[in-house]
Amino acid sequence: MAADWVCSAERTVVFTGAGMSTESGIPDFRSPGGIWDRFDPAEFTFQNFMGSEEGRRRYWELGRMVYPVLRGAEPNPGHFAVAKLWQLGRLDCVITQNIDNLHQRAGLPAERVIELHGSAMRARCLDCDRPYDRAQIQDWLEAGVSVPICDPPCGGVIKPRTIMFGEAMPSEETEEAERRSRAADLFIVVGSSLVVYPAAHMPVHAKRAGARLVIVNRTATPQDAEADLLIPGSAAETLAGIAERVHHRVALS
Repeated sequence: MAADWVCSAERTVVFTGAGMSTESGIPDFRSPGGIWDRFDPAEFTFQNFMGSEEGRRRYWELGRMVYPVLRGAEPNPGHFAVAKLWQLGRLDCVITQNIDNLHQRAGLPAERVIELHGSAMRARCLDCDRPYDRAQIQDWLEAGVSVPICDPPCGGVIKPRTIMFGEAMPSEETEEAERRSRAADLFIVVGSSLVVYPAAHMPVHAKRAGARLVIVNRTATPQDAEADLLIPGSAAETLAGIAERVHHRVALS
């Protein structure tokens, strides 16, 4: 049924959450045994990061551990399936809560990926706006730098391009995601518990504008009652199956 809807839709939007990335070996921070079982998320707020050097040191201590996991992950069949839908002309865009760059690495054009929570692959100076590749920052951390600062003569605070707890959502990306959601006639949620707002408003915007709503998630979400189709299974397996059926039907048309 989902493949039929993708074939008939004018504008399909795919919304991805942590469940998309866990199948690439990236742990869900919120699940048992995740990062927040070992670290207190209350310590890693935007206010703490900006408020003291110690707050920044604690953040980069965590970042030094997490970045290699993100960098070493590879796109899974679900990421490649989404890119395939784009190549077949059956996808408008991806709205993602993930920060791992895996959609782009799977072949989806960067301009078609709306990163609501930013990217762990980039950083910037908050004073002069100089961009930094996150790999360069990791080299500094591994060499013993505890709090990276911008190159001289600036010396400003470097912050990753991720959205921290307590930090405002990026207005441009949020507005674009809302616009794309309202314009969709098919909205597919993949691997999101739909409990983190304002990101979880996106399927609501789509549904209220008249879109069909498909939710692919291993566990229940607060929006299941609104869905036209629930698929309680693997993100990668489900998307790969949908893309394969869409490809077959496009080839026959």
